[in-house]
Amino acid sequence: MHSVQKSMLSGWFATEQGRYVLEWEREQFDRAVEDVFGFKAAQAGLAHIDFLRSNRISHRFTLAPEDGAALHADPQHLPLANASVDLLALPHVLEFSADPHRVLREAERVLVPEGQVVISGFNPLSLWGARHSLMREARRRDAACPWNAHFIGLLRLKDWLKLLGFELNGGMFGCYAPPFAQAKWLARFAFMEKAGARWWPIAGGVYVVRAVKRVHSMRVVMPAWRRERAKSSVLAPVANSNGHARTGTDG
Repeated sequence: MHSVQKSMLSGWFATEQGRYVLEWEREQFDRAVEDVFGFKAAQAGLAHIDFLRSNRISHRFTLAPEDGAALHADPQHLPLANASVDLLALPHVLEFSADPHRVLREAERVLVPEGQVVISGFNPLSLWGARHSLMREARRRDAACPWNAHFIGLLRLKDWLKLLGFELNGGMFGCYAPPFAQAKWLARFAFMEKAGARWWPIAGGVYVVRAVKRVHSMRVVMPAWRRERAKSSVLAPVANSNGHARTGTDG
């Protein structure tokens, strides 16, 4: 991950356009992490924004190549022991990594069996993705964040996770308004949030998904309170291309 790009993204989140995305994303992270239990939770990247604020694991920490993180580290080389983390948050880490596959391999390595990873990303199949494509030439001239990122589609991400033994167990698309820079225009198109979620659910500008690390050769015994929690879905099922809801493990 390039720390300069990540710091630029941090600055973008302070803009009106960025705050629109961040508000929605933090709400989804809150819902995704609140019922994950264990001993250690980590957040890679964007260390100044607490994406684990709703989680109740006592030992939570951040790691990133930029200042402000508890551990100064590159997510491609996590300084953590194998199977040592119960929850890992990756807010926009993959898009700014030179090797997103390696980041996911590191996530699989450090997570315990049945550990959870929560990932956010910009959706290339959206109005935000269309703008990203139109600015391809500008990106070569050091375009501003987030348009200089490498947007990763959800289907591709699902394939990568499946190869590593992960199963999606929830996700949401959001931010259906066009990528206006001014808050007044974003507010005027607020009606698109409900309309988009109903009529073109996979076309949101941003997605947040949660996946669980499966180790099929092992039988993990969870305490009763955790089994009860696991019965309820925290994030809504990811919709398919026909607009019908389905879980992330389908197809």
